[in-house]
Amino acid sequence: MNRNPIPCRPQCGACCTAPAIDSPIPGMPQGKPAGVPCLHLDAQRRCKLYGLPERPQVCLDFIADEMICGETREQAMRWLGWAEA
Repeated sequence: MNRNPIPCRPQCGACCTAPAIDSPIPGMPQGKPAGVPCLHLDAQRRCKLYGLPERPQVCLDFIADEMICGETREQAMRWLGWAEA
């Protein structure tokens, strides 16, 4: 698969909301269910753990790209929600 990483959009955070995370996250020892925003999203829906060693491996492994993220947050939420199901 040819992946073209893109920068995160302000006010998106779909990748930190739509999927379930089964591994522990600081402050969320059981992870988080699908559809629930991670508690580490700031007011711009950007990750406050980005670049820190506490950031979970599942988050490190995620690569934002045009196919997954689409053109809007709504498109990303739909695709990630579909992938979660």
